[in-house]
Amino acid sequence: MRISHRVIDMATRSTGSRQNGKAGQAGKAGQTAKAGGRAAARATGDSLHERWERLHLTDREPWPDERFIGRLAKQHRGFATWLESTQGAASVARDLQNAWDKFHCGDFAAAIDDGSDLGALGATVANKAAAVHSLNSKRGSPHELQLLDAAVKRGEQAIHVLPDYANGHYTLALALGRYSQGLSILKALAEGIAGRVRTHLERTLDLEPRHAEAHVAFGLYHAEIVNKLGALAAGLTYGASADAALIHLRQAAKLAPGSPIIHIEHANGLMLLDADRYRAQARELYAEAAAVEPADEMERLDVERARRGLPAA
Repeated sequence: MRISHRVIDMATRSTGSRQNGKAGQAGKAGQTAKAGGRAAARATGDSLHERWERLHLTDREPWPDERFIGRLAKQHRGFATWLESTQGAASVARDLQNAWDKFHCGDFAAAIDDGSDLGALGATVANKAAAVHSLNSKRGSPHELQLLDAAVKRGEQAIHVLPDYANGHYTLALALGRYSQGLSILKALAEGIAGRVRTHLERTLDLEPRHAEAHVAFGLYHAEIVNKLGALAAGLTYGASADAALIHLRQAAKLAPGSPIIHIEHANGLMLLDADRYRAQARELYAEAAAVEPADEMERLDVERARRGLPAA
């Protein structure tokens, strides 16, 4: 099940003057994407707070300062008990910000390690980093599955402590989705993982309706099941439909029109639904993603992925 940040290795060829123009734009963007992403990442340590809204437009993650952590402690006894065992909200806030800094600079392994030590809030940065870091492993390899299994367990613990924390649910769905990719979609369906992904994506959107990453992930959820099972079986068995896929994909694009990963996954969802019908639109979405100036290392990877082009259907 594709829940964002999938690896794409195929190159696309554009025809016609309009498509060639798009390709030229993507090529120019590609020449600066790597340098731009690294420059942005180097600046993160000095301006993370100022850049936070841009960096987290797609997942709506709150700025992890002392006040935010204190409010959570007042609302959730389990979280307060954990916080009492630490050096306090100010220290946790500082460590969380450092973990996110490492994530945005592309040090995903360190973000996993640091986030894993920071309770339910740290699970979010750790699990998001694990989903990216796992792409360096062979699909379905023991290392990848172990990494993602740990993320799933971390996510389950996090939502037990903070049941109304949107990104706790989202990053658990993300870990489950990446884990299911290592198994294959049909095995994931048979083991009930798809139902768990849906539950946590729905909960994410209940808590944060403007969560663009959850919308695009839910669109891909519907599209993937329709693609694998056919419209009738997908609807009867899992309540999945092409119409629902399009609604969520378009909503994600509306919420985050400048995000490369939203463009990429929007295109991938369209290709799953009907490659012949949507190929031209999908190519345009990839070209738009390739033209984005990346704000951090994660976006640089997404822009480079877009430069490699639309995968074959």
